[in-house]
Amino acid sequence: QLQASGGGLVQAGGSLRLSCTASGRTFSSYSMGWFRQAPGKEREFVGAVNWSGRSTYYADSVKGRFTISRDNAKNMVYLQMNSLKPEDTAVYYCAATRRDSTWFPYRDSYDYWGQGTQVTVSS
Repeated sequence: QLQASGGGLVQAGGSLRLSCTASGRTFSSYSMGWFRQAPGKEREFVGAVNWSGRSTYYADSVKGRFTISRDNAKNMVYLQMNSLKPEDTAVYYCAATRRDSTWFPYRDSYDYWGQGTQVTVSS
């Protein structure tokens, strides 16, 4: 089970850190992804971190502004979002997969999803 938190309202240029808590003893065997869905749009890939935390992957739209990390001892994964823009407004979801990095950008690759947390960036 995954639980995302940390969303809120922030001005453009600001920062937020999202957290995703995982239950279960097999967290460290899963790679973790972040997706987002804006109103009227499809859910899109934001980024992912592999099971060890050594490798991260980002969508071009967030590269250089967002950073994903994980703490396997705490069953946590984080999404640090800096230099936020109004177009980053969306519900953000964390998800877990056992597939390799080739599959990270694809929603159907993920076995488990969190409930989502709203991020709103005002201009």
